[in-house]
Amino acid sequence: MYNFLSSYGEILSLLFQPSICNFLPLAKITRVQGLLFYLVIPFIYLISFLPFWILYRLSDLTFFFLYYLFRYRRNVVRQNIQNSFPEKTPGEINKIVKGFYHHLCDLIVESVKTFTISKEQVVKRCRIHPESLTLLDQLYADKKSLILVMGHYGNWEWGGLSFSANVKHQLFFIYKPLSNTYFDRLILKMRSRFGARLVTMNNVFKEMVNNRHIISATAFIADQAPPPESAHWTTFLNQETPVFAGTEKIARKLNYPVVFINIKKIRRGYYELFAELLIDEPKATSEGEVSDIHTKRLELEIVEHPEFWLWSHRRWKHKKSVARDNNLNQTL
Repeated sequence: MYNFLSSYGEILSLLFQPSICNFLPLAKITRVQGLLFYLVIPFIYLISFLPFWILYRLSDLTFFFLYYLFRYRRNVVRQNIQNSFPEKTPGEINKIVKGFYHHLCDLIVESVKTFTISKEQVVKRCRIHPESLTLLDQLYADKKSLILVMGHYGNWEWGGLSFSANVKHQLFFIYKPLSNTYFDRLILKMRSRFGARLVTMNNVFKEMVNNRHIISATAFIADQAPPPESAHWTTFLNQETPVFAGTEKIARKLNYPVVFINIKKIRRGYYELFAELLIDEPKATSEGEVSDIHTKRLELEIVEHPEFWLWSHRRWKHKKSVARDNNLNQTL
């Protein structure tokens, strides 16, 4: 269930990875996944074609089940928020928790809508701020490829679609392939609807080097929990936090400007995308500087409106002391 809620690509894959598959041979697992896929996909598209006002009533119903009935990850969410905001009162914490679950349920129905939403609706519902569009146009005119850094904040999937529909740069999404090949193809199709291209996590640097002749923008979701031994450690939301070092390493090697993407929720069903140039010359930075800068920038947005960040994932499951011990053991 966590994968479902941590990234849209993994959300619906749960439907096709039942625990019974763990006891089946590979060939039978594939057949079971295919059967479930073709049984469920008509219902997904049926829901996707519903008007927004009905979708948001479904969101309200989903909130009741997730928050009150199943109490989905309530302890994880509350603990994450309490650790991040130790100065807040229990009443303030409760308000953020409930606000997060309401937003999360909106994301679920919006993710289903993503399969069929029109380009006109995306442009209307996830508007790019005019000053941000001017910045991106200027960077394109300067023939500068970009590294985009963002978090699981607002609606990152609609942000990607809107970017593809409005911006001149060729957008590349980094993604982790799903074990269910049926759903993997579906997610690839969904995310590339308006021209984006997808790159697997293991081939990011190679693909970026091969595509240096293209004026591109490669999007890194930079707030996931990396393997602690290879991570850059920083302070994020009052806690020691590992950050993927790969984003910074690639930025410094290719010297691509680092642009922070923030997708603000204006009101229910409507977002606005902001682009901010964080670092124009990454090769001139010191080690760890790029990671610290984009992490702090994301933190500012979360502090301003914490309910719109993805609190249900175990962002702080790794501890720095354990990572240090593991590195020491590997050295010995």
